[in-house]
Amino acid sequence: MDPNRTEGSALSALWMVLASFLFATMAVGVKSAALSFTIFEIIFYRGLVSVAFMAVVVRARGASLRTPVPIMHLTRSAIGVLSLSSWFYAIAHLPVATAMTLNYMSGVWLAAFILGGALLYGQPQKQGPLMLTVLVGFVGVVMTLRPTIDHDQLFAGLIGLLSGVGAALAYMQVTALGKVGEPEERTVFYFSVGTSLVGAVGMVFTPATPWSAVHWQDAAWLIPIGVLASLGQWAMTRAYRKGATLVVASMQYWGIVFASLYSIWLFDDPIAPMAWAGICLIVASGVVSTILRTRAMPEAPAPGV
Repeated sequence: MDPNRTEGSALSALWMVLASFLFATMAVGVKSAALSFTIFEIIFYRGLVSVAFMAVVVRARGASLRTPVPIMHLTRSAIGVLSLSSWFYAIAHLPVATAMTLNYMSGVWLAAFILGGALLYGQPQKQGPLMLTVLVGFVGVVMTLRPTIDHDQLFAGLIGLLSGVGAALAYMQVTALGKVGEPEERTVFYFSVGTSLVGAVGMVFTPATPWSAVHWQDAAWLIPIGVLASLGQWAMTRAYRKGATLVVASMQYWGIVFASLYSIWLFDDPIAPMAWAGICLIVASGVVSTILRTRAMPEAPAPGV
């Protein structure tokens, strides 16, 4: 075994753990900012800060923002913003760990999409393990949501599930962009532009939060949310570019661990034993489905969500 390759894979895994920590910390900021701002306002500021950050990255790398596939970026941004908006809504109305887990269902949804395609094209005999991971993932969802979501939180739980579906679709779009040669920083930049535009449009049609009603502790999170999101994307992209896809993708579930610790430490969110068991099932099904998915979509680039 090549020691340099082994060391590179280990370093890439650490980059992914760092990205997971940054995204979980961003979720804490979103939950705090949501006490004073609407979801569309948070989305707008997150996108605006990320646009500025990614513009600096693109310029520093001497890359160009001109793209030969603008429609693909438009489609990716539309799906990504839908997923992001749903996730932010779930974070604002659910325990951070629960919202994070539902969003990370994307790996299981991807497995479900691959399974559906295989069944559609008459290949059901090879899909037993994949079907099992999907079923285990959904059992984990039921176990996670049932003890932690009140009746008035059911809608937020469904929106959280939608964020996972959107993230899976966004992953597929980013994979397609990677195959046509689009660099990651350009993809992330246009996604950030789309995020800020959707946030701005949403602010026009929703009541604005008067600054007199804003607590400074909540407002202080607006810039860090965008910075943490950009740094998380950068760390994730670096991890996927340098390491083995399977190892890196498996490390993303550290985000659920970090989010669970934040839920207990900062928000005193109760997480019942059954919910912990459900989270473990989702993580396990996600890791196994990643192994199976890698055979169908080898060396896919990181999603810039």
